[in-house]
Amino acid sequence: MDTIASLFSFITTPVSWVIVQFHSVYGAVFGPDTGWAWGLSIVSLVILIRICLIPLFVKQIKATRAMQTLQPEMKKIQERYKNDRQRQSEEMMKLYKETGTNPLSSCLPILAQSPFFFALYHVLNSIASNDTVGVINERLLESAQKAHIFGAPLAAKFTDSSEKVEALNSSLTDVRVVTAIMIILMSLSQFYTQRQLMTKNVDTTVKTPFMQQQKMLMYVFPIIFAVFGINFPVGVLVYWLTTNVWTMGQQMYVIHNNPTPGSKAQAAYLERLHKQVTRHGGTRNRRQRVIIKAIVAKGRDRNEYERKFINGLSKAGLAAQTDGAVIKGESTAAAQAEDGATTGATPKRQQPKRQSKSQRQSTPAKAAGEPTSLTKSDEPQGTTPASAAKKGEAKPAGSTRSKAQSGQRKGPQRPKSPSKK
Repeated sequence: MDTIASLFSFITTPVSWVIVQFHSVYGAVFGPDTGWAWGLSIVSLVILIRICLIPLFVKQIKATRAMQTLQPEMKKIQERYKNDRQRQSEEMMKLYKETGTNPLSSCLPILAQSPFFFALYHVLNSIASNDTVGVINERLLESAQKAHIFGAPLAAKFTDSSEKVEALNSSLTDVRVVTAIMIILMSLSQFYTQRQLMTKNVDTTVKTPFMQQQKMLMYVFPIIFAVFGINFPVGVLVYWLTTNVWTMGQQMYVIHNNPTPGSKAQAAYLERLHKQVTRHGGTRNRRQRVIIKAIVAKGRDRNEYERKFINGLSKAGLAAQTDGAVIKGESTAAAQAEDGATTGATPKRQQPKRQSKSQRQSTPAKAAGEPTSLTKSDEPQGTTPASAAKKGEAKPAGSTRSKAQSGQRKGPQRPKSPSKK
């Protein structure tokens, strides 16, 4: 580890300068020789580095999603050229070039952070060896050796001997308890970050070797951190635990607001988005419009959760536009216009009145143009058969039959439907 750290000695001076600047600020509050001043200086160094690496983190997300999308094509190439490794590699590189994907992009944040990590390790190792390094002079070196984090010196390790720990004004028990707790927290944070990625932010519709690889790393990385962590100084453990917590929080934010299409996180996000859009009758910010615009542009290529979201908007009387806006559907607007915009509810459907048996039997006759008979109650008052004859009106032929239909059993019965005669 010391040999590797020495390779990054060129960045030791900038890292030590940043730590000293933060120490001058926190030392004025907590005291220059306290563990809080030096510990918070290391935490602030991590935050500063991770803020500078946010653009690389965005590229890592895009590269990871692009690799997930290419997994089916990569699997086809592997099966097609499984006996020709050279041709397989050429086709893989051709696929990466056509899609603009770089497999190493997913490792950019770790690769970019490694020089700072080893430079900090070199600084803390020099403090433990009582050597000045970078801009840390003898006065700052003495102050750093006096700094303790929960009783453990800043430069102490889990594997240090009791004599070396006593030279730093501490006990071996305090050092091992503090370092063991920090190693466990570091491993657990790494495991939870990877597990969160696998269970919530992975496209469950695509089963590829890439997913199996990520699942294996979920268990391998914590073990690697635990094995190498016993050789890290307390200050380096503070650095690595802080960067793990930062990564976990950053990933939680991405999963909550910009999940991978087809993942469980996208289903939860679209459900929240549907509630917000239906409550307010449209989108409220640019990010929502960008998400909806991407879903509309997919057309028939939408996944299950995206189709459910679009159908839910339609049921709520809303329609998603190509620019990402959400407006009221035409049917809902027309119904509200007919209602006079007084109420937002559509009128209830009226059920037709139930007809009697005689009315249902007389319906075919009416449809055929046959005149229906008038009962005594239906005949206009003051009308006589003579007056009807003067007007040339003939007595309806179906008058006797209508009496039979009203419940009398006498005489021959008329067929129910004239068309069946």
